Amino acid sequence: MFIENPLNQSPWSFPILECIHIVGFAFSVGTIAIVDFRLLGLGMRHQSPPQLLEDTWIWSLVGIVVMIFSGLLLFSSDPDMYAPNPAFNFKMVVLALAILFNYTIRRKTASAEVMPPYAKIVGGTSLALWGAVVFGGIFIAFVNAALYVR
Repeated sequence: MFIENPLNQSPWSFPILECIHIVGFAFSVGTIAIVDFRLLGLGMRHQSPPQLLEDTWIWSLVGIVVMIFSGLLLFSSDPDMYAPNPAFNFKMVVLALAILFNYTIRRKTASAEVMPPYAKIVGGTSLALWGAVVFGGIFIAFVNAALYVR
């Protein structure tokens, strides 16, 4: 029995869900970037990285949860298009690495009362990973998976 996805029934449902996905991403990456820029020594110099991490962790978590759930719903609209797309696969790999890095190395570094000498490398790596997720997401629409299937 074939069940039609509700996202494919209305011309408004996919774009609205896409906006929710982007807002979730903006909350998560925006709050993560605030701490990363502080690790790099840029901006928010009146607060320490541990203070910024404490002030932003809930917004980062909520943004990541919204982003993941809305992303799963978007994927469900056309899994046959997304799954073989190299840009989508790149985005998923980099997203997993960014989340893992965020909740391990970056969290430990940003929580330290005395910044370790490698703090700038951690902040830059985190920004690069999240930036790669953004680029992967943008290129999903421009990479035709059919070009890579032989």
